[in-house]
Amino acid sequence: MMAGNRWWQYGSIGMLVLSLGMVGFGTERSVTAGLLDSFGMGGDDAAVVEHPPVPAEYKDKHMPAGGWTDSKAIEEGRKIYMGLVNPEVKCAKCHGDDGKPVKAGARDFRQSKRMDTYEDSFWFWRISEGVPKTKMKPWKELLTEEQRWQVMAFEHAFSHGGKPEAHEHAKR
Repeated sequence: MMAGNRWWQYGSIGMLVLSLGMVGFGTERSVTAGLLDSFGMGGDDAAVVEHPPVPAEYKDKHMPAGGWTDSKAIEEGRKIYMGLVNPEVKCAKCHGDDGKPVKAGARDFRQSKRMDTYEDSFWFWRISEGVPKTKMKPWKELLTEEQRWQVMAFEHAFSHGGKPEAHEHAKR
């Protein structure tokens, strides 16, 4: 009876530790959110965090002038996002048709506070090279630079109620 009781105690302690870790004891956000932040993905909409530094080869990459609101570019981005241009590239498979993730860990493009923190060079880098230790693959071999900008412009609209908007909120 004593040994069985001990296992119950250890199990209870383990569940408590796990629960506190997931919720974030004494913080306003979860540890899970912090882990996602460390990969540059962010864990919730309310938190604003520092992102990993953009590598030198991407630091000077910026959305072409007018690209965030160019209806033709956004429509091309929609086609890419939905897998209509290249069936091997279907962002909606993980991020959902409406920007709401359908797979665990995928970025929710509807979270305006979070998306507004992404500098265009950071976002372009993550699409190009993927996100380490996640299911986000690098797309630079399957998408041209222009196509990556187009899909970014389309994704950005999710965080503004589906409407194109200049992405001037992120600092450079």
